[in-house]
Amino acid sequence: MVREKLHLTELNRLTLNEFRQAFKRPVDLILLNIRSAGNVGSMFRSADAFRIHKIWLCGISPQPPDRELSKTALGAEKSVSWEYRSDALALIQELKEQGFHILAVEHTNESTPLDKLEPLEQPVVFVLGNEVFGIDDSVLNHCDACIEIPQFGTKHSLNVSVCAGIVLWHYTHQLTVA
Repeated sequence: MVREKLHLTELNRLTLNEFRQAFKRPVDLILLNIRSAGNVGSMFRSADAFRIHKIWLCGISPQPPDRELSKTALGAEKSVSWEYRSDALALIQELKEQGFHILAVEHTNESTPLDKLEPLEQPVVFVLGNEVFGIDDSVLNHCDACIEIPQFGTKHSLNVSVCAGIVLWHYTHQLTVA
């Protein structure tokens, strides 16, 4: 048997208009003080791949249109709904009032390993923080819980965009099979 790669036209992907009209999983991301436009663009691609509801850009996180962001997003910045908010704490309070459960993706003394996280009844927001400093303490203390990705090497963290992809795949996969 000869293995052949599929051409883009054979992947049966949604068009931009179909994507905009399609059901979105009840999952949002807050990207707080992400300094790299490449990381933000990569998270847009993951958000598109797992068809999540929305990305919230806060603090210094780059916003479309941005050349570096677009380079890694490959158009996902046009398909995924997004909004900029300068005040992450006010946003978190607003989302809580709308019924969202806020989960910080951060190593803390109370973090739950990602593989122990069960799908929740209410919509979820995953908060991801700065590549060096993580999530600001003032924001961290307003989240409902913290999760972390178990790791087995010498490094203490993953690249934030890799982290977002793992978290989104794991959580949306659980929603699909639940």
